[in-house]
Amino acid sequence: MANTSKIEWTEATWNPVTGCSKVSLGCQNCYAERIAKRLQKMGNKRYVHGFKVTTHPELLVKPLEWRKPRLVFVNSMSDLFHSDVPISFIDKTISTIANAPQHTFQILTKRSDRLKKLCDRICWPQNLWVGVTVESCNYLDRIDDLLSIPAPVKFLSLEPLLGPIPKLPLKGIHWVITGGESGPGARPMVAGWVREIRDQCLKKSVPFFFKQWGGLNKKASGRVLDGKIWDEMPQPNSCVPVNQAVLLD
Repeated sequence: MANTSKIEWTEATWNPVTGCSKVSLGCQNCYAERIAKRLQKMGNKRYVHGFKVTTHPELLVKPLEWRKPRLVFVNSMSDLFHSDVPISFIDKTISTIANAPQHTFQILTKRSDRLKKLCDRICWPQNLWVGVTVESCNYLDRIDDLLSIPAPVKFLSLEPLLGPIPKLPLKGIHWVITGGESGPGARPMVAGWVREIRDQCLKKSVPFFFKQWGGLNKKASGRVLDGKIWDEMPQPNSCVPVNQAVLLD
């Protein structure tokens, strides 16, 4: 749980659920698993079970206490639609989002099948952005699942990008994030893959956000692509693109 976040495309994190399990190739070097195990060794009370899926009901009300509006990434240390998260807890999480309209919440999942399955029971708040992770062409079906839900803003996280995606389906998508893997064992990302995705987004007028090149030292690698920092985002509570690409000297 954090009032601020170092994740470039959000402002804060909220973790009413912690822990997860590997579901696809993008999970191989999971940053959240590394952090969870470190916090467990440090005696953090929320990580006594390490990276096992754990709900924290006491944190459900936390965003209601924040007065200043902020962009909030939900479950940066888990996946809300993991099969071990009770449906009743998912309902309570969405209820908190609906009751905190001053904030904009971002939910990202690799379990788009369960997202789709539970779609009809969820009342989708206008301050909720929902996204799926698509690390390569092998997982494009997640986009189909995402497009089947009525969330007001739908986005893609192509991170860690593990291969080219030459035909990215962008109709109905409001935002695309991409980036390389970072940390120990980071797999390389080819610059041409990123440019191809950026160009597809530009052609379709979809906001494009380049998070990082990644690698063992992601700060050293930076996040400049062709002389720019690409920080495009959808405008909160709407689908109107805001171009924030910054040209560097």
